[in-house]
Amino acid sequence: MLPKEELFSKALYTFDIGQNDLAVAIRTINNDDQIRAEIPKIIAQLSSAVQHLYKEGGRSFWIHNTGPIGCLPDSTGSITSQPGTLDKYGCIKSRNNIAKEFNKQLNDTVSKLRTELPKAAITYVDVYTAKYGLISQATSLGWEDPRKLCCGYLEKDGRVWCGRKGLLNNGTVIFGGACSEPDRYVSWDGIHYTEAANKWFANQIINGSLSNPPIPITHACHRH
Repeated sequence: MLPKEELFSKALYTFDIGQNDLAVAIRTINNDDQIRAEIPKIIAQLSSAVQHLYKEGGRSFWIHNTGPIGCLPDSTGSITSQPGTLDKYGCIKSRNNIAKEFNKQLNDTVSKLRTELPKAAITYVDVYTAKYGLISQATSLGWEDPRKLCCGYLEKDGRVWCGRKGLLNNGTVIFGGACSEPDRYVSWDGIHYTEAANKWFANQIINGSLSNPPIPITHACHRH
């Protein structure tokens, strides 16, 4: 059942895109310059979606930038590190640079949308900083190494997806089961974050300290 039409203008519309789009581009293109060339197309789709919702009555938008894709275990576990490839936290610098370029263009687009949609209240949320913040200090905060998976298996001798059986390079068949303490893990399956990590991220962003403008989420739909 759809809400009443007059409620559309009172809702807060949240957007969280970028990671999957960039991940697909990295897997299929594997050329940084060509991947960067795809970024405007991805952001144009988000811009179009915001404009469409605005046309239909939406007025409040909470837009996340994308996270440090170069820190995902699914990325770092499949690369042979060469000098200068990884940062001091074990993240792939070139992939994080792509994410940063995406975020720069997204921020520019949000600024443009604020001009084009004068009745809209648009909040840009720096999720990248929140996620990288946990990854960079995970062990000092009592978490497991952020490169480790809670569910599944990812080591030099093979990859087994969460909840599946798989064959390692040495011929051993194992089951990619879940860890016993998921609250201590940053990564769930190498791609997605655990519930505990997402809760940590949420606590960093809901107060508005990583937002532009710097307002808490509770006030994000009361600005227009």
